[in-house]
Amino acid sequence: MEVQLTPEEQAQLAQFAQRTGRNAEEIVREAINSFLKDEITFVEAVERGLASLDRGEHITHEDVGARIEKLFKS
Repeated sequence: MEVQLTPEEQAQLAQFAQRTGRNAEEIVREAINSFLKDEITFVEAVERGLASLDRGEHITHEDVGARIEKLFKS
């Protein structure tokens, strides 16, 4: 797979790599891995939430408000 960066992106990446003493390819790989980890975690959380809704496990907006109000009164 190849990803085409704009000249500005390439310059920023090269400058960052030089400033940090790291390899530009390593930086890109780490950025992609971090992005994928975050996105996968998010999608899994959404899927768990939707499964909970399908099972009828939810609370109303009003219940959330009441719980928050109770926390502030404590």
